[in-house]
Amino acid sequence: MSHAKAKLTPAGRLLLVQRVLEQGWPVAHVAAMAGVSRPTVYKWLTRYRDEGISGLRDRSSRPARCPHRTSSELEAQLLELRREKRRGPHWLAGRLGMAPSTAHAVLLRHGLSRLSRLDRSSRRIIRYERDRPGELVHLDVKKLGRVPEGGGWRVHGREVGRSGRKRGLGYDFLHVAIDDHSRFAFVEVHPDEKGETCARFLAHATEFFGSHGVPIESVMTDNAKNYVLSRLFKAELRDRTHLVTRPYRPQTNGKAERFNRTMIDEWAYAEAYDTNTERLDALTEWLVDYNWARCHSAIGNKPPASRLPSTT
Repeated sequence: MSHAKAKLTPAGRLLLVQRVLEQGWPVAHVAAMAGVSRPTVYKWLTRYRDEGISGLRDRSSRPARCPHRTSSELEAQLLELRREKRRGPHWLAGRLGMAPSTAHAVLLRHGLSRLSRLDRSSRRIIRYERDRPGELVHLDVKKLGRVPEGGGWRVHGREVGRSGRKRGLGYDFLHVAIDDHSRFAFVEVHPDEKGETCARFLAHATEFFGSHGVPIESVMTDNAKNYVLSRLFKAELRDRTHLVTRPYRPQTNGKAERFNRTMIDEWAYAEAYDTNTERLDALTEWLVDYNWARCHSAIGNKPPASRLPSTT
């Protein structure tokens, strides 16, 4: 995914190519208009000639080969010992003659870094997920303080933030819907979390998931009044099953909680935004990347969209 300050997106790169190849613009002129160097323009021209329009997409920074990576045979031995003996990376590393940090990295990569994820009898990773997309969709609301004009303390530092910058700008309420089976997500920003707003969001989420071939069969929320007491929300549920979490047990709605944390880390606080509008504008691009490109370890290191019926 292109970062927020990038001068060229895939659409911008295509425009560069079209101006040179179709409209006959000089490369130097095209580079100046886009605010990039001439080697940059030549790079995208070469990729387009070699690979077509797919060559203009962002590429992973992961190296093509890693000669020093732990062999697959040694990884398999490590994972087998982990399941059989239920011991930590230091013990495993000593048995296999490798660094503890390497052993931990392998366990982390395969989702075995925590013993609590392994069933005691079968030694298999415990996964709780529904069998098909739409069978259960988790709903939640994340409250996020708005960014003041000119940036908050992440731009100016905490000391400047304490010395008189405007406070009380209010909050954005991020309404979240995430599918239990695929982890495909839908997010809207609203000014509140009232029952009427939650009902409207559910209607929009139903339309969004339906457009991707996923009918919502049931939803899970916490015990907030805007979900359990709102007549408008109940009416919007129609014939769907409404599951609620156990009191004081947010883990029951863990997929929504984990998505909120990912969203905050990778979007909201990923960089210092100068305005609240700038941050909200970046949400759309991040969400597209999360659903269609970002690999999810819980579903085989594939993006959530790979589990949708329209893409399989």
